[in-house]
Parts: sequence; structure tokens; C-alpha cells
Amino acid sequence: MEKFFEKLMYESRWIMAPIYLGLSLMLLVLGVKFFQEIWHILPIIFDMHEVDLVLITLSLIDITLVGGLIVMVMFSGYENFVSQLDVDEGCEKLSWLGKLDADSLKNKVAASIVAISSIHLLKVFMNAENISNDKIMWYLLIHITFVLSAFAMGYLDKITRTSKQIATNTAVNSTAVNNSGSK
Repeated sequence: MEKFFEKLMYESRWIMAPIYLGLSLMLLVLGVKFFQEIWHILPIIFDMHEVDLVLITLSLIDITLVGGLIVMVMFSGYENFVSQLDVDEGCEKLSWLGKLDADSLKNKVAASIVAISSIHLLKVFMNAENISNDKIMWYLLIHITFVLSAFAMGYLDKITRTSKQIATNTAVNSTAVNNSGSK
């Protein structure tokens, strides 16, 4: 009975596969929105103020960063939690595939969120005359929260890696001492 439950639990990881596939649909939606924004500015590009063009450009950068985040989560999550991606020899393979473990993915997602928040905050500051001060304060506080959270996660990851290295070195040294003492 125990083996059955363990196998069932292990196989249930495949429930995540359609969720990762759903992320690829969101990538498609972002692509449509990206080109919709470009299509809207083309007829008015010569009449636009520079600030407006910069704001639209920042929005497009925002969409691009979110798209990159989706790709990273989609592929790394699938590889970490479902199954390895079998990419044919002749096909192009992303250099980071198979190298992002769950901790690395978590840190990269946190850094991406901080980058996206930074772009959004820059858009807010460039449009500050149209936004109330209390809203700007909230945007800033939320951004600072993202930055501090990403920093804390990175620091905790560093502490964990250092502790694991110390434990591994201690175990290796202990084994070496035991082996030399038994000779």
C-alpha cells in the first residue's frame, strides 16, 4: 500500500505539465499585447512627446521582462519538478537548461521581479505630475519590499550554501582522518 501511495505521489508531478504549457499561452498573449502597443504608436509617432515615447518603451521593456520570466519559470520549473527536457542533438539548446535548481530559480525570479518593479517605478516617476504623492509613496514602498525580499532570499541562500560546504568539508576531512588512522 505504501509503495502505491509513493508511486501515485511521484507520478502526480505530471499535473504540473499542463500548467507549464499554460504559461506558454500567456507568453503568446504577451506577444500579442507587445505588438498591439507598437501598432498603436506607429500612426502617432511623429506627434508624440519624448516622455510619452519613453513611457511606452518602458511598458514594452516591462512586457519583455515578464516574458523572459515566464520562459525561465516554464522551462526550469518543468525540468526541476516534472521531467528533463529532451532536446535533440541538432536543435538549439538554451545554455542554462538543466543548470537552474529550485534555489537558483527562486533567486532569478526574485531578481526579475525587482527589475520589473524598477521599470514600473521609473514609469511612475516619469509620470509623477499625474500621480498623487500617496500613490507614489506606495509604489516606492512596494518596490523597496521587493528589493529587501530579494536581498534576504539571496543572503539566506548564501548562508545555506556556506553551511552545506562546511558540512561537506567536515565530512570529507573526517573520512580522510579516519582512513589515515586505520592504515
